[in-house]
Amino acid sequence: MSAAIHATLVAVRRSSRTAAVSHGPQRAGIDPLTRLSPAQSPVHPKGWTVLESVRALAADWDRSNGEESFPADRVVALHEAGALAEFIDVSTPARTDALVDVLRAIGGADLSLGRVFEGHVNAAQLVSAYGDDAQRAALADDLAGGRVFGVWNTEPTPGLSIRQSAPGRWVLDGRKSFATGAGHLDRILVTARDATGGKQLVLVPIAGEIARADNSGWQVRGMRGTCSGLFDFSDMPIGPEGMIGAPDVYETEPRFSAGAWRFTAVQLGAIEALVRHLRDHLVATGKGDDAIQRARFATCLTETRSAGLWVRRAAHLAETQAAEAIPFVLMTRGIVEEAGLKTMEAAARSVGTASFFAASRIDRITRDLGLYLRQPVPDQARDRAAAAWLEDDCWGDDRWW
Repeated sequence: MSAAIHATLVAVRRSSRTAAVSHGPQRAGIDPLTRLSPAQSPVHPKGWTVLESVRALAADWDRSNGEESFPADRVVALHEAGALAEFIDVSTPARTDALVDVLRAIGGADLSLGRVFEGHVNAAQLVSAYGDDAQRAALADDLAGGRVFGVWNTEPTPGLSIRQSAPGRWVLDGRKSFATGAGHLDRILVTARDATGGKQLVLVPIAGEIARADNSGWQVRGMRGTCSGLFDFSDMPIGPEGMIGAPDVYETEPRFSAGAWRFTAVQLGAIEALVRHLRDHLVATGKGDDAIQRARFATCLTETRSAGLWVRRAAHLAETQAAEAIPFVLMTRGIVEEAGLKTMEAAARSVGTASFFAASRIDRITRDLGLYLRQPVPDQARDRAAAAWLEDDCWGDDRWW
């Protein structure tokens, strides 16, 4: 566990133990904070589900703008709510729906946190899907301990490579860029070229390797809290326990492309939060009595609700690895982007100058969302989706109605 997150976890556990006393005595010999179930934690004494706990946390976080630094305390809160370990398996419709709604809730409160959490879920699912029994057991222990995972694929030339140092032992050479959580995460999945040129998934323990992270270049208007800088892996040792799956397994379809549904759910949550804050402004100021303002709000509402239908359908198709999952998720990216752009513009027009002040939630969400929507090749994604729809109706079994 990274030093910053460990320190925060200790502080939270101390305060939680104090809270536990006020909720009544605990059974002797049992520390309720070691349990992942919110139903048994003094932090969530009502027996809430993970989703209910996260929604309560998100509602509190959405009341004001947090620091634009890595959200270590909020990551710890998600761990205490059971969210970090909850979504390795989303093979049932109910679990898929729960993950959709957790991602939406977190995205509506803190997009940087949403980006970190989405990457954590992705990494945990990849290790579970492609790792062996021992690696899955280690994953379970790590998640129980509150360790935070991530996935880094982007890299500057010449890229990350694997060099053998001894029989059964290797070292890494190279760097990763746009590395979300650089200097703050505990375990990171990276792609690295092996001696044959294959792209190998490697799980690297990076807790405490702060000196290898360089976030000085991450000077951006939004998503500052992701700390998505550079990370230098040069001469970091790895063993067979770090090799996850066979070479090139990372880009196995449809998991690789269809997994993008998760970040659309995070983005959707932020758009929904914008709609809520816009509504509050219109009601509080009386601007809702203006027909032009109502028409603008109606556009935001329909765009966002429609995007929600696409995101949820995309999630279910992706998690069941349906044949139409990839084009559907690619099209969903464009649908969510349009909803976000229209809602951001409408909020700025309706609220005016007040929406640009630093303390405004609308300003913070707009800055973060404006960057987060710039996911790789959005035009190409929509073009690929349109080409697929020319061949078939990817919405469902009733092709072309």
